[in-house]
Amino acid sequence: MHPYLQSLIIDVPDFPKPGIVFKDFTPLLADGRGLSLAVELMANPFRGQGVDMVIGAESRGFIFGIAVAQALSVGFVPVRKAGKLPRAVKRVEYALEYGTDRLEVHADALAKAKRILIVDDLLATGGTLEACIQLVSQTAKVEIVGISVLPLVFEFIKHRKAAVALSEGIVQRHGDLPPNLESVSIRMGCRRSRS
Repeated sequence: MHPYLQSLIIDVPDFPKPGIVFKDFTPLLADGRGLSLAVELMANPFRGQGVDMVIGAESRGFIFGIAVAQALSVGFVPVRKAGKLPRAVKRVEYALEYGTDRLEVHADALAKAKRILIVDDLLATGGTLEACIQLVSQTAKVEIVGISVLPLVFEFIKHRKAAVALSEGIVQRHGDLPPNLESVSIRMGCRRSRS
């Protein structure tokens, strides 16, 4: 990870429950240089790749998803927690690091999309990203171009096995993806991005 970005992320032990180390990136959001660098590192591997829609999960995925969508000049589709969307939805239940939750997306939200980029803040267990992949699979016949998360190296990520399993699951469903998630962003069918 870029040392400047690393300096802007604070570990908060035992939050939201004992044994969890929460990654507080609000100092990064408050720092114009850091925020700009993070968004560029997340967006750059996908420039010129034909992405036509970005999706991101509530709520931290909204922050970076919208910024990456803007950087790529494409639209953004929010993936919300249960009960927050007013029209017909598709839903999936998924495992959190500290329990379970449900995510939903409007049933017609991806009707015009062909090539999707999934954006989230971090990769912990991979549950949120896996849920987003399942929702995309339920709602539209689109190609998942890739997954982009904050450029964290694996000493920040407690669940490396889950990350590798997630990447291998994507390979099985969506094509060629490097099984090594040590990079800033993953681009399917291409070499991993280096920061």
